[in-house]
Amino acid sequence: MIPGAAAGRMAAMDPELEPFVPLIPRPDYADPVAERATTARLVASLPAPDTSAMRVTDRLVTADPDVPVRIYRPEEARGAIVWLHGGGGIVGDLDTEHPSAARLAEASGALVVSVGFRLAPEHVFPAALDDAYAVLRWLADSADELGVDPGRIAVGGMSAGGGLAAAMTLRARDEDGPLIRCQLLNQPMLDDRRHTWSARAFTRTPRLDAENLAVIWGANLGATPATPYAAPARATDLSNLPPAYIATAEFDPLRDEGIAYAVRLLQSGVSVELHQWPGTFHGSQAILSAQVSQRQNAELAAALRRALETSGPPG
Repeated sequence: MIPGAAAGRMAAMDPELEPFVPLIPRPDYADPVAERATTARLVASLPAPDTSAMRVTDRLVTADPDVPVRIYRPEEARGAIVWLHGGGGIVGDLDTEHPSAARLAEASGALVVSVGFRLAPEHVFPAALDDAYAVLRWLADSADELGVDPGRIAVGGMSAGGGLAAAMTLRARDEDGPLIRCQLLNQPMLDDRRHTWSARAFTRTPRLDAENLAVIWGANLGATPATPYAAPARATDLSNLPPAYIATAEFDPLRDEGIAYAVRLLQSGVSVELHQWPGTFHGSQAILSAQVSQRQNAELAAALRRALETSGPPG
């Protein structure tokens, strides 16, 4: 039985993931400094990814302020993705995202630009979106220098990063910005209203639950009213957006808003590939020993590879 589920609803965690659940600490997003330190220690304790088959470089993208990025360049990469880390917009940086970004670059063959965007609560909306969008514009303008095809640029991210990626597609459409070939939204955070069944019912699910989701939105918005660029589920017009790959986890308060967003994109004429992963929880794909995690990571990379393998307009 998953804690916080509706009375009488029996639900089964994937048997390979279930032993890890008691070992997973509940994040304390109300104390961002401590939570950032905890995340950094956890990632530092893991084996370093093998990046011998790619070139990894750090640089600053000129903006106001400048934005740190880490570029993962596999051999013969022709397509690229602006990749945005998870952590509720409160936790995470280039170092904590290093294993995931390196794995995505290796498996997809794409050039991955991991973004060190500004974090809440020190920097509320639209700081993170401005940083991410500046990197997208830089990538499009620097395609020749980077050796990638400007017609093969994607955006994507995990959790809060997935929400930022969705917002970037809206902004690029509205501002006639860079061409985005596809959007990869992995367990995206899209709706500040938190009114779906999963957002209300999952009160003690691993890693992310209804209570800390409320803290996350409060930190990101501050006193700023939510707009579609802050919470893409609020957008009334989802037409003329790039094709989407959307992945959701069964025991995740973000599950239903991701599925609802996929349906609305489809109804707006946008091509969507939707994967709802049974028996999983928010971020559980980091448990690499589980077969379901291996499938999740492989599918994400395969979706990116398929989207970028041909040049020209998406569709």
